[in-house]
Amino acid sequence: MILSSYPSIDLHGMDSEYAIFKVKEFIDDCYKLKYKDVIIIHGIGKGVLSKAVGLYLKKDKRVLEYRLDFMNPGCTHVVLKFDKS
Repeated sequence: MILSSYPSIDLHGMDSEYAIFKVKEFIDDCYKLKYKDVIIIHGIGKGVLSKAVGLYLKKDKRVLEYRLDFMNPGCTHVVLKFDKS
């Protein structure tokens, strides 16, 4: 799977509170535009952003699944769910 072809947001340099605000905006936009697969780039570092993003995605009911990219653990691949209608 080529992740670079999916819409993405880069959170480098943000604190966790602002990063989650931006992730929510990003998912809002992607959901409206009916993008099923999106990428969140949080980096590796000490894992602060990765953990915050994971906690947020776990609670967002529009998220079908999410997982760290196996080739780049600094990115999370998110699959959004849509009604069958």
